[in-house]
Amino acid sequence: MASGTESSGSGDIGRTLDLLWDTGKRPSRGPKPGLTLERIVETAVEVADRDGLGAVSMRRIATELGTGTMSLYRYVPGKGELIDLMLDRVQRPSENPGDLGGLGDGDWRTALEELGRATLALYRRHTWLLEVNQSRPILGPSALDGLEKVLTRIKPMGLTDPELVSAIIMIDGYVVGAARTQVHGEEAERSSGLTDAQFWQAQEPALEKAMASGRYPVLASLSDDTFGTGFDHFEFGLQRILDGLEVLVAARRAASGSAAAEEPS
Repeated sequence: MASGTESSGSGDIGRTLDLLWDTGKRPSRGPKPGLTLERIVETAVEVADRDGLGAVSMRRIATELGTGTMSLYRYVPGKGELIDLMLDRVQRPSENPGDLGGLGDGDWRTALEELGRATLALYRRHTWLLEVNQSRPILGPSALDGLEKVLTRIKPMGLTDPELVSAIIMIDGYVVGAARTQVHGEEAERSSGLTDAQFWQAQEPALEKAMASGRYPVLASLSDDTFGTGFDHFEFGLQRILDGLEVLVAARRAASGSAAAEEPS
């Protein structure tokens, strides 16, 4: 899977925002009853989920909907704007990793923990997200709803506002990397016809000779389960990120307490 084959914000930004926030002029009823922007976007997401982002085109979506390509242009200007609508669509409350309302009164760590897991699940459901360069996202209602909920939950960390946003960016960056590794591994298995176990078994004779050579004493000393599938690398990394934030939060609270104690009564 190619990374960054499309970019968010590549269409007409003003028109995209009008469509996202429903502030633009609505098209008059078209020749195909029931054709709506909602149906167009949902169909595009379905095509991308099934066949990849490269399969998404105005012509393909029109074919899926049983209408003419020109009919779609009355609702959305082109593929650039459509991709931004798709990005916001998959962040709706039903899928939104920022929809943490079901977590009750959990602390900031719980919120970020669940954010990481839910974001990984989102990328696994919609692997085409890894094909979009989202460094400059167009912020629609779903994206802002999610961000608002996450920030509300982690505000008690006591960090500065830029640091709170950075914590979210940190989690997202980690998750994207983990998701890409998982998805690419599955694609390699499908394309090669070899399971992960078969792939490593094919290398075993050469690796055993290398370990016996004495050239790699540390690698040779590792336990048999070191590279096994039983260890959850994603969860381990996520928890260590949260541990680091825990240290920072504790230090800030200690500093704040010391400053308060030194203030004259």
